[in-house]
Order: sequence, then structure tokens, then C-alpha cells
Amino acid sequence: MRRYETFIILDPELSEDQRSLVLDKVKEQIPQQGGLLAFIDEWGARRLAYEIKKREQGYYVRFDFCATGAVVDEMERFFRIDDRVLKYMTVLTDTNPDIDSIKEEIAKAKIEEAKTEENEETEASETHETDIVEDETPPIESEEEAK
Repeated sequence: MRRYETFIILDPELSEDQRSLVLDKVKEQIPQQGGLLAFIDEWGARRLAYEIKKREQGYYVRFDFCATGAVVDEMERFFRIDDRVLKYMTVLTDTNPDIDSIKEEIAKAKIEEAKTEENEETEASETHETDIVEDETPPIESEEEAK
């Protein structure tokens, strides 16, 4: 088993549901064939360096996973025949990855994500009221009023 990164550029005009169908297909495909999906990193819509299929923007997604060459071949076959995918590229990052350390990375990332979500929820629930401290010094009177 080797560690790979696959980058795909999806059509930016796809709805969230259509995009999630493509991503879910890849999420299912890797474990079904004995691979381990480490991370999915959605970069979002960005301007392309050059026009692809008459599109100037694309929705970028990065998959980090461990699998065999057969899994990569099947993923790329799916990307080739799916019109929603504008471009794809797979890069070999490690020929002999330590699966246990990758699983630990995944667990740590999930814990950090849960903490971040918890912090966001508590911040949203708290009201940010500022206390107005009144100045105790008396207002300055003009010379005429002082007389």
C-alpha cells in the first residue's frame, strides 16, 4: 500500500448536492477496495490558470489516502468518464507509509475539529455585551457657566 494525493477540479457551477455526490463516490470507493482515506481538503472555488472546458474557475478538492495502484486506476477511470470533473491529478507521496501513524493523524484531526466546532458553538451562544463605564469626572463647565 502506498500513500497518494489526488487533486480534482470540479465544475464550479455544480450545486452543493451534485458536488457531494462526486465526493461521496470517492469516499466510498477507497475503503471498499481496501484503502484508507486520511483527509479530504476542500479548497473551494478558485480561478484557473487557463481555461478548461470553457470554464475560468474550478472547485478544488484534495484527497489524501493510502491504497494500491488498482484503487488509483479505478478513481481515475471514474474521473475520466464523469463530466463534472474538469481535471484530476494523482501524486505518489510515500512508497511505504506507516498506517498506524496515519490513523493517529486522523484521530488527532478529528479531535481538533470537534474542539473547534465546540468553541464556535459556545462563542455563538454567548452574547458579547460590552459594559459601558461611565466617566466619573464632572463635565467641564465653560467660564461663563462657572460664574
